Amino acid sequence: MAIANQQSGPKPAKEWELLCGVNELKSGEATRLEIGDLKLSASKINESVYVVSDMCTHANYSLSDGPLHPENLTIECWKHGAQFCLSTGAALTLPATRALDTFPTEVHGENVYIHLPKKEKQ
Repeated sequence: MAIANQQSGPKPAKEWELLCGVNELKSGEATRLEIGDLKLSASKINESVYVVSDMCTHANYSLSDGPLHPENLTIECWKHGAQFCLSTGAALTLPATRALDTFPTEVHGENVYIHLPKKEKQ
């Protein structure tokens, strides 16, 4: 599988990390996953895996609890209906106006890997 989406957000992605097994994702459904304190929504559509930040930028509700629209690569917030592009993270409908962070993914064998922002040294 190829990289499904490109990383957006404030920091360049530098580190690959195991996200989950391919078999943990149901085709056409969003799955909530966490890596540390990072809350993510992962969606398997056809042969690609899309990962975006899980919280709606309008009202901080979990996007994984809302409907996924595989035919147009969007995810919808269940609370107020804001829709986001899974590929770019763009907010497509009101009331959301800010984009989601997106994270590139790659599938190797039976595992899904995510490209995470480089951790800053403290």
